[in-house]
Amino acid sequence: MDQAAPVREAYERIREAMLSACARRRRAPESVRLLAASKTVAPERIREAYACGCRLFGENRVQERQAKLQALRGLTEASWHLLGPLQQNKAARALHTFDCIESLDSLALAERLSRLAAQPIPVLIEVNIGREPQKHGVLPEAALELGLAIHAMDRLVVTGVMAVPPATASPEAARPYFAELAALGERLRQALRHPPAGWELSMGMSQDYEVAIEEGATLVRLGTALFGARGLGAR
Repeated sequence: MDQAAPVREAYERIREAMLSACARRRRAPESVRLLAASKTVAPERIREAYACGCRLFGENRVQERQAKLQALRGLTEASWHLLGPLQQNKAARALHTFDCIESLDSLALAERLSRLAAQPIPVLIEVNIGREPQKHGVLPEAALELGLAIHAMDRLVVTGVMAVPPATASPEAARPYFAELAALGERLRQALRHPPAGWELSMGMSQDYEVAIEEGATLVRLGTALFGARGLGAR
Protein backbone atom coordinates (compact mmCIF):
# COMPACT_ATOMS: atom_id res chain seq x y z
CA MET A 1 0.00 0.00 0.00
CA ASP A 2 1.22 3.49 -0.78
CA GLN A 3 2.58 4.85 2.50
CA ALA A 4 1.46 8.39 1.65
CA ALA A 5 -2.10 7.32 0.79
CA PRO A 6 -3.76 8.17 4.14
CA VAL A 7 -2.51 11.77 4.07
CA ARG A 8 -3.20 12.07 0.35
CA GLU A 9 -6.74 10.77 0.73
CA ALA A 10 -7.42 13.12 3.64
CA TYR A 11 -5.98 16.03 1.66
CA GLU A 12 -8.24 15.29 -1.29
CA ARG A 13 -11.33 15.03 0.96
CA ILE A 14 -10.44 18.34 2.56
CA ARG A 15 -9.93 20.05 -0.78
CA GLU A 16 -13.34 18.82 -1.97
CA ALA A 17 -15.00 20.09 1.21
CA MET A 18 -13.26 23.45 0.86
CA LEU A 19 -14.43 23.76 -2.74
CA SER A 20 -18.00 22.94 -1.72
CA ALA A 21 -17.95 25.52 1.08
CA CYS A 22 -16.64 28.16 -1.34
CA ALA A 23 -19.33 27.28 -3.85
CA ARG A 24 -22.07 27.70 -1.24
CA ARG A 25 -20.95 31.30 -0.73
CA ARG A 26 -19.92 31.87 -4.37
CA ARG A 27 -16.34 32.45 -3.28
CA ALA A 28 -13.37 31.87 -5.54
CA PRO A 29 -11.61 28.64 -4.53
CA GLU A 30 -8.26 30.42 -4.39
CA SER A 31 -9.61 32.85 -1.78
CA VAL A 32 -9.07 30.33 1.02
CA ARG A 33 -5.94 28.31 1.78
CA LEU A 34 -5.23 25.22 3.82
CA LEU A 35 -2.66 25.53 6.58
CA ALA A 36 -1.44 22.15 7.84
CA ALA A 37 -1.23 22.34 11.64
CA SER A 38 1.68 20.01 12.29
CA LYS A 39 1.93 20.08 16.07
CA THR A 40 3.29 16.67 17.26
CA VAL A 41 3.36 15.41 13.65
CA ALA A 42 6.51 13.59 12.58
CA PRO A 43 8.61 15.06 9.74
CA GLU A 44 7.84 12.19 7.37
CA ARG A 45 4.12 12.88 7.65
CA ILE A 46 4.73 16.57 7.03
CA ARG A 47 6.70 15.67 3.91
CA GLU A 48 3.72 13.60 2.73
CA ALA A 49 1.46 16.64 3.08
CA TYR A 50 3.99 18.74 1.18
CA ALA A 51 4.03 16.15 -1.62
CA CYS A 52 0.23 16.46 -1.84
CA GLY A 53 0.50 20.20 -2.40
CA CYS A 54 0.47 21.74 1.08
CA ARG A 55 2.73 24.78 1.25
CA LEU A 56 1.54 26.39 4.49
CA PHE A 57 2.39 24.76 7.81
CA GLY A 58 1.87 25.83 11.40
CA GLU A 59 3.56 24.88 14.65
CA ASN A 60 2.49 25.81 18.17
CA ARG A 61 5.93 26.02 19.72
CA VAL A 62 9.25 27.48 18.70
CA GLN A 63 11.11 24.49 20.15
CA GLU A 64 9.21 21.95 18.08
CA ARG A 65 9.75 23.88 14.87
CA GLN A 66 13.48 24.09 15.60
CA ALA A 67 13.63 20.37 16.35
CA LYS A 68 12.21 19.62 12.89
CA LEU A 69 14.33 22.11 10.95
CA GLN A 70 16.99 19.71 9.72
CA ALA A 71 14.56 16.95 8.74
CA LEU A 72 12.41 19.39 6.74
CA ARG A 73 15.12 21.50 5.17
CA GLY A 74 14.25 20.21 1.70
CA LEU A 75 10.75 21.72 1.74
CA THR A 76 12.00 24.86 0.05
CA GLU A 77 8.56 26.24 -0.92
CA ALA A 78 7.01 25.78 2.52
CA SER A 79 5.96 28.76 4.63
CA TRP A 80 5.80 28.35 8.41
CA HIS A 81 3.38 30.10 10.77
CA LEU A 82 3.62 30.26 14.56
CA LEU A 83 0.17 29.42 15.91
CA GLY A 84 0.80 29.10 19.64
CA PRO A 85 1.57 31.73 22.28
CA LEU A 86 5.03 33.27 22.10
CA GLN A 87 7.08 34.14 25.17
CA GLN A 88 9.14 37.28 24.86
CA ASN A 89 12.38 35.42 25.61
CA LYS A 90 11.79 33.26 22.51
CA ALA A 91 11.03 36.17 20.18
CA ALA A 92 14.44 36.14 18.47
CA ARG A 93 14.26 32.42 17.78
CA ALA A 94 10.72 32.75 16.45
CA LEU A 95 11.86 35.40 13.99
CA HIS A 96 14.55 33.07 12.69
CA THR A 97 12.28 30.05 12.27
CA PHE A 98 8.85 31.37 11.21
CA ASP A 99 7.61 33.35 8.22
CA CYS A 100 4.51 34.65 10.00
CA ILE A 101 3.43 35.09 13.62
CA GLU A 102 -0.31 34.43 13.96
CA SER A 103 -0.46 34.70 17.75
CA LEU A 104 0.45 38.32 18.46
CA ASP A 105 -1.71 39.53 21.32
CA SER A 106 0.19 42.18 23.31
CA LEU A 107 1.93 45.46 22.74
CA ALA A 108 4.96 44.38 24.79
CA LEU A 109 5.55 41.33 22.60
CA ALA A 110 5.04 43.39 19.45
CA GLU A 111 7.62 45.95 20.59
CA ARG A 112 10.16 43.22 21.26
CA LEU A 113 9.57 41.58 17.89
CA SER A 114 9.88 44.93 16.12
CA ARG A 115 13.19 45.67 17.86
CA LEU A 116 14.64 42.27 17.01
CA ALA A 117 13.36 41.78 13.46
CA ALA A 118 15.95 42.23 10.75
CA GLN A 119 13.26 42.67 8.10
CA PRO A 120 9.47 43.14 8.03
CA ILE A 121 7.49 40.10 9.12
CA PRO A 122 3.75 39.48 8.70
CA VAL A 123 1.76 39.19 11.92
CA LEU A 124 -1.86 38.43 12.76
CA ILE A 125 -3.63 39.80 15.81
CA GLU A 126 -4.88 36.89 17.90
CA VAL A 127 -8.33 37.69 19.29
CA ASN A 128 -9.90 35.90 22.25
CA ILE A 129 -13.19 35.93 20.43
CA GLY A 130 -15.01 33.93 23.12
CA ARG A 131 -13.57 35.99 25.98
CA GLU A 132 -12.35 32.81 27.66
CA PRO A 133 -10.03 33.47 30.63
CA GLN A 134 -7.92 30.37 30.00
CA LYS A 135 -7.07 31.34 26.42
CA HIS A 136 -4.54 33.70 24.92
CA GLY A 137 -5.54 36.58 22.67
CA VAL A 138 -6.55 40.19 22.99
CA LEU A 139 -10.18 40.85 23.90
CA PRO A 140 -12.31 41.90 20.92
CA GLU A 141 -12.91 45.39 22.28
CA ALA A 142 -9.14 46.01 22.50
CA ALA A 143 -8.15 44.45 19.18
CA LEU A 144 -8.56 47.56 17.04
CA GLU A 145 -6.35 49.71 19.29
CA LEU A 146 -3.67 47.01 19.46
CA GLY A 147 -3.74 46.45 15.71
CA LEU A 148 -3.31 50.14 14.97
CA ALA A 149 -0.42 50.42 17.44
CA ILE A 150 1.37 47.45 15.88
CA HIS A 151 0.70 48.74 12.37
CA ALA A 152 2.75 51.83 13.26
CA MET A 153 5.83 49.74 14.08
CA ASP A 154 8.68 49.60 11.59
CA ARG A 155 9.17 45.88 11.06
CA LEU A 156 5.77 44.35 11.77
CA VAL A 157 3.15 44.10 9.03
CA VAL A 158 -0.39 43.51 10.29
CA THR A 159 -1.93 41.20 7.73
CA GLY A 160 -5.08 40.04 9.51
CA VAL A 161 -6.64 38.45 12.57
CA MET A 162 -6.73 34.96 14.04
CA ALA A 163 -8.93 33.27 16.64
CA VAL A 164 -9.66 29.94 18.28
CA PRO A 165 -13.38 30.07 19.19
CA PRO A 166 -14.77 28.22 22.21
CA ALA A 167 -15.36 24.50 21.81
CA THR A 168 -18.89 23.93 20.56
CA ALA A 169 -21.20 20.95 20.35
CA SER A 170 -21.56 21.34 16.59
CA PRO A 171 -19.80 23.23 13.78
CA GLU A 172 -22.86 25.41 13.30
CA ALA A 173 -22.61 26.67 16.87
CA ALA A 174 -19.24 28.23 16.03
CA ARG A 175 -20.71 30.38 13.26
CA PRO A 176 -21.43 33.47 15.43
CA TYR A 177 -17.80 33.57 16.57
CA PHE A 178 -16.54 33.38 12.99
CA ALA A 179 -18.94 36.11 11.91
CA GLU A 180 -17.82 38.32 14.80
CA LEU A 181 -14.14 37.83 13.95
CA ALA A 182 -14.78 38.57 10.28
CA ALA A 183 -16.54 41.83 11.17
CA LEU A 184 -13.79 42.79 13.60
CA GLY A 185 -11.12 42.02 11.05
CA GLU A 186 -12.86 44.18 8.47
CA ARG A 187 -13.05 47.10 10.89
CA LEU A 188 -9.33 46.81 11.55
CA ARG A 189 -8.52 46.52 7.85
CA GLN A 190 -10.49 49.67 7.08
CA ALA A 191 -8.82 51.53 9.95
CA LEU A 192 -5.30 50.86 8.67
CA ARG A 193 -3.88 53.72 6.64
CA HIS A 194 -2.24 51.36 4.14
CA PRO A 195 -3.79 47.90 4.56
CA PRO A 196 -1.98 44.98 2.91
CA ALA A 197 -3.33 43.65 -0.36
CA GLY A 198 -3.83 40.19 1.10
CA TRP A 199 -5.92 40.39 4.29
CA GLU A 200 -6.12 37.19 6.31
CA LEU A 201 -8.90 35.73 8.42
CA SER A 202 -7.30 32.74 10.09
CA MET A 203 -10.19 30.81 11.60
CA GLY A 204 -11.60 27.33 11.45
CA MET A 205 -10.06 24.02 12.42
CA SER A 206 -10.73 20.36 11.67
CA GLN A 207 -14.19 20.24 13.24
CA ASP A 208 -15.63 23.46 11.83
CA TYR A 209 -13.56 24.69 8.88
CA GLU A 210 -16.42 24.50 6.36
CA VAL A 211 -18.52 26.89 8.46
CA ALA A 212 -15.48 29.16 8.84
CA ILE A 213 -15.06 29.28 5.07
CA GLU A 214 -18.72 30.18 4.68
CA GLU A 215 -18.09 33.11 7.05
CA GLY A 216 -15.06 34.38 5.14
CA ALA A 217 -12.00 32.50 6.38
CA THR A 218 -8.95 32.87 4.15
CA LEU A 219 -6.82 30.42 6.19
CA VAL A 220 -8.12 27.24 7.80
CA ARG A 221 -5.77 25.49 10.23
CA LEU A 222 -6.22 21.74 9.96
CA GLY A 223 -4.35 19.10 11.95
CA THR A 224 -6.55 16.13 12.85
CA ALA A 225 -8.51 16.24 9.57
CA LEU A 226 -5.26 15.96 7.61
CA PHE A 227 -2.93 13.92 9.80
CA GLY A 228 -5.33 11.96 12.00
CA ALA A 229 -5.92 12.13 15.72
CA ARG A 230 -3.12 13.63 17.80
CA GLY A 231 -0.56 10.95 18.50
CA LEU A 232 -0.76 9.46 15.00
CA GLY A 233 2.58 10.26 13.49
CA ALA A 234 3.57 12.12 16.64
CA ARG A 235 7.15 12.78 17.43
